[in-house]
Amino acid sequence: MLQPTRTKFRKAHKGRIHGNATRCNIMNYGSFGLKALQPDRVISKQIEAARVALTRHMKRQGRVWTRVFPNIPVSKKPTEVRMGKGKGSPEFWACRVKPGRILFEVDGVSEQIAKEALYKASAKLPIKTKFIRRFT
Repeated sequence: MLQPTRTKFRKAHKGRIHGNATRCNIMNYGSFGLKALQPDRVISKQIEAARVALTRHMKRQGRVWTRVFPNIPVSKKPTEVRMGKGKGSPEFWACRVKPGRILFEVDGVSEQIAKEALYKASAKLPIKTKFIRRFT
């Protein structure tokens, strides 16, 4: 699973996801893509599951670009622990996704295969997404 090699701080605030994406909101690499329509945190396991579903359906043809990276540590306290005694230890890594962000890009396959593959990948994600194609 994806996670940063090192970070400046061990724990992070929860934060809120406001507004629309201003970065990674246009396609740079592939011909087809998957665009987020809702704000949410996508964890590294979900990104990996979507990537595996995508590449399996494409039968390892073409090329896949993952445009999100989980760089936010999410901490969690153990179950049945009383309130107080500080913040819990980091459990997993997540990425804050704003509406309009491109999550995956695909190239080298037909539009029908790309559409089916990205649909299967979107089923692994906790947000609503939309299939887009590049117009050049």
